Amino acid sequence: MIRVVLVDDQTLVRQGIRSLLALGEDVEVVGEAADGRAALAVIGQTRPDVVLLDLRMPVLDGLGTLRELAQAEHRPATLVLTTFDDDEDVLEALRAGARGYLLKDVTLEALLEAIRTLADGGRLIQPAVSAGLVQRLAAGSEPRRSPDTLPPQELTGREQEVLRLMAAGWSNREIASGLHLAEGTVKNHVSAILLKLGVRDRTRAVLRALEDGLVER
Repeated sequence: MIRVVLVDDQTLVRQGIRSLLALGEDVEVVGEAADGRAALAVIGQTRPDVVLLDLRMPVLDGLGTLRELAQAEHRPATLVLTTFDDDEDVLEALRAGARGYLLKDVTLEALLEAIRTLADGGRLIQPAVSAGLVQRLAAGSEPRRSPDTLPPQELTGREQEVLRLMAAGWSNREIASGLHLAEGTVKNHVSAILLKLGVRDRTRAVLRALEDGLVER
């Protein structure tokens, strides 16, 4: 059973999500909070596997909550679930430690898939969000916040596999076929790699990986 905590300042939203998640046989909501400060206490008490976190909240917002969770003893996988798809919010949330980013208009099936993916140690960014972000990065339109303000994050094992195939010149479709993944999943991995390495496109990602010894020449 995947233990989940809901963090959203709107009571009706929390009640609605709780009711929907009850339809998933392998998901159990073990706590709720209306702001980030209360969420930290609930998370410490219930020690969930996954946290569904809104960004815009009183007392302590989602980004502040993510940063404090990064220093906490128990650090559950956090899925940002919000109505905002601003590129800067996405970047800041992922760099602060979020493992997923979804908009609240997703289907129940997509939400359950994201929760299961995060519980299994993976990452998931809604394709519509990641596609727009990668396009912006590739076009050289960087967010106002510098990516150097936070330390780089380590790549997961799957992301390292994808990066090695990128370095070999494989396309997303070829990587998907070779690793037996959906092409959309590969695109999510590529997006996460670009963010973690602080680069704007695949070429720079490969160059950075070669320089840092993440892949062999």
